[in-house]
Amino acid sequence: MISIQNFSFQYHHTQSNCLNNIHLNIQDGECVLLCGRSGCGKTTIIRLINGLIPQFYQGKMNGKVQIDGKDIFQIPMYELSKKIGSVFQNPRTQFFNIDVDSEIAFGIENQGMPENQIQQRVQSTMTDLHIEDLSGLKLHDLSGGEKQKIAFASTYAMDNDIYLLDEPSSHLDHQATKSLHDYIQILKNKKKTIVIAEHRLYYLIDLVDKIVYMDHGKIQIYTPQELMNLSIQQREKMGLRTLSLQDLTWTQKTKKSSDYATLVFDRLSLFYQQKCVLQDISLQARRGEVIGVIGANGVGKSTFSRSICGLHKKKTGDILWEGQKKNDKECMRLSYMVMQDVNYQLFADSVYEECCLGIKDPHQQIIEETLDILDLQEYRDCHPNTLSGGQKQRVAVAVSMICQKDLLVFDEPTSGLDYDSMQQVSDFIQKVAQMGKVVFVVTHDYEFLCQCCYRVLHFDKGRLCHDLIMNEDSKPLLNHLFQI
Repeated sequence: MISIQNFSFQYHHTQSNCLNNIHLNIQDGECVLLCGRSGCGKTTIIRLINGLIPQFYQGKMNGKVQIDGKDIFQIPMYELSKKIGSVFQNPRTQFFNIDVDSEIAFGIENQGMPENQIQQRVQSTMTDLHIEDLSGLKLHDLSGGEKQKIAFASTYAMDNDIYLLDEPSSHLDHQATKSLHDYIQILKNKKKTIVIAEHRLYYLIDLVDKIVYMDHGKIQIYTPQELMNLSIQQREKMGLRTLSLQDLTWTQKTKKSSDYATLVFDRLSLFYQQKCVLQDISLQARRGEVIGVIGANGVGKSTFSRSICGLHKKKTGDILWEGQKKNDKECMRLSYMVMQDVNYQLFADSVYEECCLGIKDPHQQIIEETLDILDLQEYRDCHPNTLSGGQKQRVAVAVSMICQKDLLVFDEPTSGLDYDSMQQVSDFIQKVAQMGKVVFVVTHDYEFLCQCCYRVLHFDKGRLCHDLIMNEDSKPLLNHLFQI
């Protein structure tokens, strides 16, 4: 059993407690969901249980944390790793190898398992999780969602008693999210103890035994039925995402602000390592449009995004802006991209400095308004790397407006975001579009898509299969594509 009693914690870089006198007991074999707004302390509890606090993350703390009656702070990290497996929000931070098979084997190799048993365990893990098609691939060739699958697989292979999952669905498409649901069910059937910190709740509600709602370092316990009984207004006020995709309603989207095509793709084909990823894409985009880009993990959505911004070199065909062909450098000058992993694009020592970095004569009023819109004012002097994943995401989104580019691309902008932050980013993107920008949004987040996008591009099997205006006529097809 995991027991957290009278526990408070404050990171060294913060002014207030992240956890305030927490009392939480998790029974053996129980599946527990941690939910709440970004920065509420979900990841801190994960770090507390797996020993990263205080071994790696230091701070002021008091109280008691025990696992099976033993003080967790007295258990060596190597002993904890035999009992506890963790899947982090950013899978790249937990990889130690360059290929899939070696990464899955890494943990059990360190346990001293014989080679023949290691091979059997790796194979059985791939079979259980239906990821045989990823065997032999290099990790850097995988999409974000595929990397998340391997992070889970490497932990699953170790057969720990306790599994800690931090935003495990953040980069997954809907089919992969359903697979994740099945993975967790496998762990439940094996009587494993599971703790999941998550914003996307709809795929977990039938799995969890209890819900721990966190707010300003305090917790409140709900049963699944009690959470389901909350009204939509109550749930949204708590900063929680939808509990059922079937209950989503479509909001009025920003329409195009010009009648002529500002951006044109003329028979564009994209290649990766001599392989054609996307073939013969021809489409037009107008100022004021917010265009969603959807498709399965690994289909080429991020490659398409990089090509828009001049960051993908291997391609044929043309990109035209206002009737003029543009090369890669010209596309880079026109565009700004919020990457799927925002850690790649945060460089400054404070949030405010990040908003000014590399921008000639930044407009102070726009900076202040953007920080207000995205609720970042209280973090303006904080180092970006001290923020939660969702808060980092909002910082990158803020820079996209301040830089004053005409073509904006957002690659999974809602990964790690609570309901409030998702709504803020949606409103922000709508506002940007109304300023006459062309906006592309790569997303697996159907809730966000319903709120934000005017038009949707669906990629599958190397081609642009559907180009849809989001209205009642296209809703049945979109529901089918998202398997609702």
